[in-house]
Amino acid sequence: AECGLPPLAWYDVLWALRRAPDRRLRLSELADSLTVSRGGATKLVDRLAAQGLLEREACEGDRRGRYAVITPAGTEFLRKMWPVYKRVLEAALTVDDAEAAAVANALAYPSTSSEFSPAADERTTSASARASSAGG
Repeated sequence: AECGLPPLAWYDVLWALRRAPDRRLRLSELADSLTVSRGGATKLVDRLAAQGLLEREACEGDRRGRYAVITPAGTEFLRKMWPVYKRVLEAALTVDDAEAAAVANALAYPSTSSEFSPAADERTTSASARASSAGG
């Protein structure tokens, strides 16, 4: 990890907890909010708990359920990680004009098939208009 910091997945876990109501989530909810499996989330929680960045708490009324709760040290760690995380996001999301145009085009016309291109629509419309005027 950059600058002596752990993987960015740690930031994702801590940020999810920081923005959650009461700064805690059930472990199953935390896993669902991440792009990792439940087993992967459990391992991340274990690592973060070992560093004192979060704690596990029992869920009232559910003996098997557990919450992951961010600690003050976890909140401070988020502040320390943010500048690095921000740089990674900016690098990943920065595009030039040509890339932006390609993305916009791909989103506007989801298929690369000529059947669904704007030119195909124009050809179909023109052909229909010619057929209508010829027959009528």
